[in-house]
Amino acid sequence: MRQILFFLLCLCAASILPAQTYTGKVTDEKNQPLPYANVVLLSLPDSAFVTGTVSDESGAFALKTNRDNLLLRISSIGYATIYNKVDKPDLGTIQLLPDAQLLGEVVVKGDLPKVQLKGDAQVTNVTGTILEKAGTGNDLLSKLPGVSAEEGTVNVFGSGTAEIYINGRKMRNASELDQLSSDNVKRVEVVHNPGARYDATVKAVVRIYTKKAQGEGFGFNNRFLTRYYYGWNVLDQFNFNYRKGGFDLSGMLFGSKTEGEDNKTGVFETFLDNTWRQESSISTTGGSRNISTMLSLNYQFNENHSAGARYDFNRTPKDWWNINMYLQVFRDGSLYEENTSRGWQRTPATTHSFNAYYNGQAGDWNIDFNADGMWSYSKTLQDMTEEYTPIGEALQEQNVTSYNKDENTLYAAKLIISRPLWNGNLSFGGEYTYTDHTNTYINDQGILDDDHSNIRENAASAFLEYSRSFGKLQAQIGVRYEHLASDYYENEILVDEQSRTYDNVFPTFALSLPVGKTQLSLSYTGSIYRPTYYMLRSNITYANRYTYESGNPLLRPSIINRLSLDASWKWIYFNARYTHTKDAIVNLGGTYSEDEPNIMLLSYFNKYDSDKIYATLSFSPTIGIWSPQFTLMYLQQWYMVDMPDGTRKNFNNPMGSFSWRNNFRLPWELLLDVDASLDTPGDNENGHVSEVGWALNVSLRKAFFNERLSLQLQGIDLFNSRNAWGTIYGGNRLITIDQESRRYFTLTLRYKFNATKSKYKGTGAGQEQRSRM
Repeated sequence: MRQILFFLLCLCAASILPAQTYTGKVTDEKNQPLPYANVVLLSLPDSAFVTGTVSDESGAFALKTNRDNLLLRISSIGYATIYNKVDKPDLGTIQLLPDAQLLGEVVVKGDLPKVQLKGDAQVTNVTGTILEKAGTGNDLLSKLPGVSAEEGTVNVFGSGTAEIYINGRKMRNASELDQLSSDNVKRVEVVHNPGARYDATVKAVVRIYTKKAQGEGFGFNNRFLTRYYYGWNVLDQFNFNYRKGGFDLSGMLFGSKTEGEDNKTGVFETFLDNTWRQESSISTTGGSRNISTMLSLNYQFNENHSAGARYDFNRTPKDWWNINMYLQVFRDGSLYEENTSRGWQRTPATTHSFNAYYNGQAGDWNIDFNADGMWSYSKTLQDMTEEYTPIGEALQEQNVTSYNKDENTLYAAKLIISRPLWNGNLSFGGEYTYTDHTNTYINDQGILDDDHSNIRENAASAFLEYSRSFGKLQAQIGVRYEHLASDYYENEILVDEQSRTYDNVFPTFALSLPVGKTQLSLSYTGSIYRPTYYMLRSNITYANRYTYESGNPLLRPSIINRLSLDASWKWIYFNARYTHTKDAIVNLGGTYSEDEPNIMLLSYFNKYDSDKIYATLSFSPTIGIWSPQFTLMYLQQWYMVDMPDGTRKNFNNPMGSFSWRNNFRLPWELLLDVDASLDTPGDNENGHVSEVGWALNVSLRKAFFNERLSLQLQGIDLFNSRNAWGTIYGGNRLITIDQESRRYFTLTLRYKFNATKSKYKGTGAGQEQRSRM
């Protein structure tokens, strides 16, 4: 830690060396900020390269050199290059105009790259493309190569679940993507290998930037949705905003009523002295009621300083499932017992979260500070009645009730400082998080032990990141240090064996270079996966007489190394990734006890190392009114799995995933989407997918009154063909699940009035610890 602090001090001291800083701002033909423009200083009279950079999100740039007699060159794809003589440090605002040759009819039809590589990100410009009419933020992200989004959960193929940032602020509520309209999005950046400024547990980052809001006063955006999915589901979301000068007030009111089912069949096999086989059929019906509110205040003192605060409240007063399960137990192929379970489960929950931020610019220094707090709890109450009949015996019955409560407290602060340095940009900072997680479990019948456990963690991190352009080559290098001290308590008594301290250092780098019309990017990230608190719980929960579930307080984090190569050429995009995971975490079934070996205990374990290769190839041309996108994704892994016969087998059968998305611009401003997808069998971790799964989705959208009112009708999985049938291998235990698929239809009505967007710039702190809760 001392070496890192010493390095930071040395860099800060070096920054005072005498040199002239030249600053300015790049805008487009509409005087809107133009990010990612190439800005270069050339020497006169030979026009030799001196230094260069790219403009940031606000179009601003800063270049530092001790040379004089300079020429400024600014260029960007689709705009005419300009040259200006440098005669003062403040270069002012430079406007780029469209290049008539580049923006001709040929380019509009698809020659202009839809996916570009800029720095560490895969950048998709939305403004002026068919993506503006995609619908919600979820609909938009699902149309990007290698990205899937559903109900606010975004996955990047080859990376995993992504963190979402909207205008620099971490997305806290999954409904934010649904409330976001695609026609208000300017561009989307997908980061496969997040740099040192992000927590080492972050697998991928999606950054969404919206268009600059116009006008002042009051505005609102209301969305009503109804969906038929095992019954009628409805939600209504009202967003409002008031802006006057530098003052900005915005809020959200959300309410939903959902109904649903979850039906599946399962086969559990255990190979001991006897072979036990459980064949189960599970049918559950349930629903939930949810209310959410948000209020944010923001004040922009001037273009260099802003501060604000935001409060979020989420309450689920009702969340219930009615459970029916039929089970047959076989021993060595002969029927041993029949079991019927009926009962219910209730899961109410409440979350309060608060964020305050300051964002400022002092000379060359940029300061971004965030403080966060979160308080939440959830309860799970379960009441099940089992009737079971061992062969040759009379019917028996038992009642099993349980109470489980999770309570979470989080306090966090994060500081990021950046400034130009040595013709590049230096960023450094740190983050501190304190979390307190308490789990209480009570089983009235004494079948399982009661539990009262508590995990208290202090996490501190520091990072250093430097980026610079060398001609056309953009380079970024960084390092992140993380310290985590975790204390584990049982009944308020510290358990040393389950308390841990971790110190990790994670390096990162990224290189980006255009070669002709092809853009190339290479990046590496060292990262970590920390078990969630649910995985670390010590209590055992009851499923039925033969199946229990638990966490594992002795789990270790998984260390992950990721190497990624990206390339884009016109409307073709390619990504290849390699990951190596040490101490991969998998869910396995084991023996509950030596006295009762026929009872399966499902839990989490660190098992072996894993190597995976991912590849994505996407084609996105535009042909008249038709905008197709064909994406091929490939997964190949090498992972050893324990088999029932005592041997180990390399699970390396490849998996393929294909999607064919089609958008048609029809008369009367109708937009039709027809999307098909297919997944092949193969291996992933200790699971084998046995069947092909495919789906067909259709969407029709119509807007009225200059986009103030819009209607969208969607049909998802029209043929009930998205099956999820596979087997999980874990030594002498095999688990085979066949999950039912079900089509559903959604109608969305959205109305907007002067829907100005909030200027809130809080980015949030403690996000990694929050996600583990």
